[in-house]
Amino acid sequence: MTEETPGFDEQQPQSAQPQQPDVPSGSEDAEPKAAPQEGAAPAGDAAAAAQVAGLTAQLDQVRTALGERTADLQRLQAEYQNYRRRVERDRITVREIAIANLLTELLPVLDDIGRAREHGELVGGFKSVAESLETVAAKMGLMQFGKEGEPFDPTLHEALMHSYAPDVTETTCVAILQPGYRIGERTIRPARVAVAEPQPGAQAVKADEAEAGDDKESGGPDEG
Repeated sequence: MTEETPGFDEQQPQSAQPQQPDVPSGSEDAEPKAAPQEGAAPAGDAAAAAQVAGLTAQLDQVRTALGERTADLQRLQAEYQNYRRRVERDRITVREIAIANLLTELLPVLDDIGRAREHGELVGGFKSVAESLETVAAKMGLMQFGKEGEPFDPTLHEALMHSYAPDVTETTCVAILQPGYRIGERTIRPARVAVAEPQPGAQAVKADEAEAGDDKESGGPDEG
């Protein structure tokens, strides 16, 4: 029995030796597992930053597109306003032209009414009709112009007769052969008139007479 005891003691250390390497092997497995957990936070921050950058870029694109659409809308609105003003201006112009054409056709009738009035023939029912026609023409904007004694204006008057007169100081309308008509500032027919100009030399005579009158008022010329 004494021989078996040493044999048992020799085998016992051999069975205990395999248990010692288990402790460091477990610690080595734990250290690599902890390393990924430490690097997980920087990776998450980078992904969040990339996502924010992407959203910022998309927001910039949306803002750019919104600015372009706003500019297009403003340009379209301005074009529409210009179109409305142009249409309104054209409508007024067409209306004025239509009225002017209509009243131009009525001018000979108005001339006949004027001559009948001058000769005292505007009486009875014809007078009422004539006055109604003149009233309607006036409501449509027709205005008559041209009076005797007013200065001659080539933009308003058409001279059909010409003469000289000693009592005028400038070219003057001395007779209205046909009155002129206009609508607003637009002349549809100039006044046809007879004009008179000052007689040649009349201005010099009047100047001499004025000087003689001045000498009389001052006591006459000085005697030598």
